Amino acid sequence: MKRNNVFGKIILMIFSLIIILPTLTLFLWVFTERFTWPSLIPQTFSLRAVNSLIRMNSELMKTFALSIVISLTVAGISVVIGIMTSRALSFYEFKLKGLVSFLVMFPFLVPTTVFAMGIQVSLLRIGLAGNIWGVILCHVIYSAPYATRLIEEGTRALSLKLEEQARVLGCSPVKAFFRVSLPNLVPVILSAFTMAYLISFSQYFLTLLIGGGNVNTFAVIMVPYIQGGERNFASIYSLVFMIVTIVIFAGFDRLAKLFLKNAEIEYHR
Repeated sequence: MKRNNVFGKIILMIFSLIIILPTLTLFLWVFTERFTWPSLIPQTFSLRAVNSLIRMNSELMKTFALSIVISLTVAGISVVIGIMTSRALSFYEFKLKGLVSFLVMFPFLVPTTVFAMGIQVSLLRIGLAGNIWGVILCHVIYSAPYATRLIEEGTRALSLKLEEQARVLGCSPVKAFFRVSLPNLVPVILSAFTMAYLISFSQYFLTLLIGGGNVNTFAVIMVPYIQGGERNFASIYSLVFMIVTIVIFAGFDRLAKLFLKNAEIEYHR
């Protein structure tokens, strides 16, 4: 028993270091201007990246707000699509079911570049290129299949048995779903929401091409610094990206726990 505990602690320590060390490296690079091989410590320190971030405070807040709004919208729509699609694929037989199931695999098969170049032509024709609605639409098309795959597994495992029992006891189909199935699917829905949010929030090429430079998200600002070798700027933006994402996820987790708690109270009533 003790050997198992020691082994578990070693594994936990290794995984903790895998997370902590890269984060510390990012933090070090924020204040580093020059750090060349074979030196073990930076030769030159600078607050250039920090000062630049402070000067861009108002603009950066607008970019953050826009990125979060787009990502939350995309995640919400993707989860709704995922719930409906997963139920259709799991419990019903219909024409073109095989095609729908294949389309759910779309983002796993088609590279982002190919998809973006193809859909841009269509969006230009209908006037959705170069604005936020076109970006949201493309993000949803690319994120919804991920959400669907995650929710589908939970939906299949849950099955319709509990809903059928609720309907036998007098619940309507809609009420049975919201009172029985939905609370049990909250963990997988949260995972799907998180996945869709991350895909949208970190999407660079798709946003840049479809937005046409008119829609500036956080990824559009951050990625050029990474590609240009500006490690101090790339590091500080990466840290901000991590902090915002952690805060958003903590909020998701809190809301999910409140929802489950309220659902449990309603159940016992």
